[in-house]
Amino acid sequence: MIKAFVFDAYGTLFDVQSVADVTEQAFPGHGEIITQIWRMKQLEYSWLRSLMDDYRDFWTVTREALTYTLDVLGLSPTATLFDDIAEAYNRLAPYPDAVAALGGLSGVHRAILSNGSPQMLDALVGGSALRDLIETTISVDEKRAFKPDPRAYELVEERLGVKPHEVIFVSSNGFDIAGAKRFGYRVARIARLPQAALAQEVAEEMTGALRPVTFYKALRTQEEALGYAPDFTVSSLTDLSRLAVAA
Repeated sequence: MIKAFVFDAYGTLFDVQSVADVTEQAFPGHGEIITQIWRMKQLEYSWLRSLMDDYRDFWTVTREALTYTLDVLGLSPTATLFDDIAEAYNRLAPYPDAVAALGGLSGVHRAILSNGSPQMLDALVGGSALRDLIETTISVDEKRAFKPDPRAYELVEERLGVKPHEVIFVSSNGFDIAGAKRFGYRVARIARLPQAALAQEVAEEMTGALRPVTFYKALRTQEEALGYAPDFTVSSLTDLSRLAVAA
């Protein structure tokens, strides 16, 4: 019996691409490349810090990734502008289907398990239309280990009192899907961009140069080839309500 739906936050409930308006306003003509490098380095730095056993919270990691991004592009913001850009990660837009999806999951726990620091998640969820639809927000900060480290996934049972087989873990991030499945959760992948559609997009752009956003999609929106396939694959968050019954 499924007792809880546990959601990743960044890229699953909240659109990481929604920082693009801020990055473009800050550095016209560079918004797209800043957005994509920033997100890729943000994830990479979370993995590196876990592997190096040198934990810093996700707000620090997010700012470090932004520093790298702007430096490598030769862009020099004022301290105030830098802070304004970084703050965009605390104001990400929820995906359009998120409110209806969460509202349709009655009778089960609805929680977030995220790499985000407690302060980031308080700002992100508390300032959004999802604030009354998420019962529990869990930060990996309690374990000082970022997903996909197994210690991060342990927090769900500790906080909600549910066993892995009683959870459907929901993510659109391949690394998170693999980590959650390896841990023992039943996993639902949100596949907003089918593989065939991505292949077509790449083929159309190969006559010139791949846009940064297309390169990002190729690296971060597809299922990883690690042998840990999701139990369910759906195209929208609103498809989750039927899984509560089917599972």
